[in-house]
Amino acid sequence: MYICKFFRTFAAVMRNKLIIVLALAGFLFSGCQALEKKQQSGAAVEVNGQYLYRSTLDSLTVGLGAEDSLRVAQQYISQWAKDILLYDNAKAQSDDEIERLVSDYRRALYVHAYEEYLVERYMPKAVSDSTVQDIYDRMPDRFRLDESIVKGILVVVPNDAPNIKKLRGWMAEQEMDAIEKYAYQNASGYELFGDKWLTTTDLLSQMPVERAEIEAKLKAKDQVEVTDSLNTYILQVVDKHLRGGQMPIDYARPQIEKMVLLSRQAEFLQKERERLYNEAIQKHKIIFY
Repeated sequence: MYICKFFRTFAAVMRNKLIIVLALAGFLFSGCQALEKKQQSGAAVEVNGQYLYRSTLDSLTVGLGAEDSLRVAQQYISQWAKDILLYDNAKAQSDDEIERLVSDYRRALYVHAYEEYLVERYMPKAVSDSTVQDIYDRMPDRFRLDESIVKGILVVVPNDAPNIKKLRGWMAEQEMDAIEKYAYQNASGYELFGDKWLTTTDLLSQMPVERAEIEAKLKAKDQVEVTDSLNTYILQVVDKHLRGGQMPIDYARPQIEKMVLLSRQAEFLQKERERLYNEAIQKHKIIFY
């Protein structure tokens, strides 16, 4: 009887040990499989459950020699690991206020991205001529010039170029064929901007003149000429609006369109918020207690 009991106990012990051995073997096998899987997936470094892959390191060292590749890879791995460790430690020490700020910022990013998508996809962008004209007429003081603007012709010629006096006359009369032929043969610089406005700031980048001087010259005459040690700069104005005056409507238009679109966007997004809110109430997604 005692012998039978002994064998039953021995069998139970061995069965339990066998289970433990099999479980341990299974754990080790699964661990090896996981390690092999990580290696096969291309992971090169692991830090706190975050993986850096060989493909990333390879992309950083394309075209480098062995020593340089090793140096670059080591520097990148070191910085990558330090960033993760610093973040994990900071997160472990953070309080509820930081978590709230992070959550609020994440939500704000999502909302901003979604609003940009809605505006780009669904909000009308065209601004009618009548709308532009109406705003321009109703708000004249809003569209005053901080600096003069001009349309015209600018020719730059060496100081010893021939027939500069004739060039002045052709420019005054806007004889374009003669101007273009002369510019092609003699000019070191030539710009025709009869279809766009240049500001005095634009002119300062092309002519050796001070702002106060160019403003005064534009106010006094339609042909402005200045010289330096090498060149003569002749500006023929075909249209101008002086500093302090009202912008022409074509110059003011981009500013007006921006105003209209900003106002339209605010209204559009407010309506979208209201629509989502009302829809949520109808579908009982918002519950009042």
